[in-house]
Amino acid sequence: MVFIRNAFKNTFLFFCTVLISCGSSTKVSSQEVNEEVLDTITKKKTTETVLTQPILVGANQTLEYLPLLEEKNVAIVGNQTSVIFKYPNIATIFESEQGMRALKFKQYTHLVDSLLSRNIKIKKVFAPEHGFRGKADAGELVADGKDIKTGLPVVSLYGKNKKPSKKSLSGIDIVVFDIQDVGVRFYTYISTLHYVMQACAENNIPVLILDRPNPNAHYIDGPTMEPEHTSFLGVHPIPLVHGMTIGEYAKMVNGEGWLGEGLTCDITIIPVKNYTHKTAYSLPIRPSPNLPNDKAINLYPSLGFFEGTTINAGRGTETQFQIYGSPDLAIEKYDYAYTPKPNFGAKYPKHRGEVCYGNDLRKIPRLSRINLEWLVNAYKNSKDKEKFFNTKSFTAHAGTQKLQQQIIDGVSATQIKKSWSEGLRAYKEKRKKYLLYK
Repeated sequence: MVFIRNAFKNTFLFFCTVLISCGSSTKVSSQEVNEEVLDTITKKKTTETVLTQPILVGANQTLEYLPLLEEKNVAIVGNQTSVIFKYPNIATIFESEQGMRALKFKQYTHLVDSLLSRNIKIKKVFAPEHGFRGKADAGELVADGKDIKTGLPVVSLYGKNKKPSKKSLSGIDIVVFDIQDVGVRFYTYISTLHYVMQACAENNIPVLILDRPNPNAHYIDGPTMEPEHTSFLGVHPIPLVHGMTIGEYAKMVNGEGWLGEGLTCDITIIPVKNYTHKTAYSLPIRPSPNLPNDKAINLYPSLGFFEGTTINAGRGTETQFQIYGSPDLAIEKYDYAYTPKPNFGAKYPKHRGEVCYGNDLRKIPRLSRINLEWLVNAYKNSKDKEKFFNTKSFTAHAGTQKLQQQIIDGVSATQIKKSWSEGLRAYKEKRKKYLLYK
């Protein structure tokens, strides 16, 4: 059963949490965010969608979902991105490299804090990869514990137990899922969604999904995962960049029977207001330690392949997933060099303390496809091709063994991408049934 609550019954003070960050900025108070300011913004010609209506994430539509939580024992699946944006607020007019202008708001309250202040009975928090406060490294064990700020018990869904146990769900009447995703198959939040839905279906517990925009929803691309390569980096047979929000994805999980054994999860979705898949969306909070900004999030689908190779994708620097390099790349072929060092989100970065040669991608235009040339060229220019791939990790990220073999065989990036076309066509047709947004 799926319920989608999509009413806008109350007048909200104006705000907008949209579009591109970076570039020049001018601060204005919320009192100045009026038609004159909007007129200035929208007169700027751009290829992107510029909104004159505020984006309202699911969490901000409290009047739609608070009645569903009152007098119930609630569990939250969330992290540092599970917030309710505050307004009136301080807005900033941003102008990006592409000339796009928009408003971005930065103040917010954590969903858990807000619900507790409204006397909602939150009993526990389930934490995904990187933990409830989003500070753990990629792949780092997230342990059970207690949230220092609220005192709530925190149950890890990353590490040994990726699925809520029957015991951990005992006494829970409803589970709220609110996590900012980035629309990439190997970004593990959608795998956590799958296991939460499966556990709740098995225990007859409804799930409330507070939807958020997908910053990579403007395209679909990549190899479709093959079932024999299912892992936590890919639970379902979808392309690498899937073009759906968490809410839409949950509908697909139910509709395609992916929970197994005939299970269907009882979900209610609070959709995003004033949003389409073509809306550029700037995340005010990094969704994980190594995705610090919009550029990194946009490049992540392309550079994420390097996680299964000898190439460092910027971990151990302040430009994660905006640069890449390795000591093994031919210095005469690359004009950028850097040295990874331990930092926030990367205690043990690949090639720590070694000079890496590669590319700086911070100034390239926003991508609307996966760039495979960087991977193909890195293999060609690697000094030690036999060690280039970590086959197990690379296959888990790619969702197929074919991509590694194609690169080794010298198949061009263009030809490799053509081999994805049938899988992409079939997926796009399937996806249509589950869309909440244009």
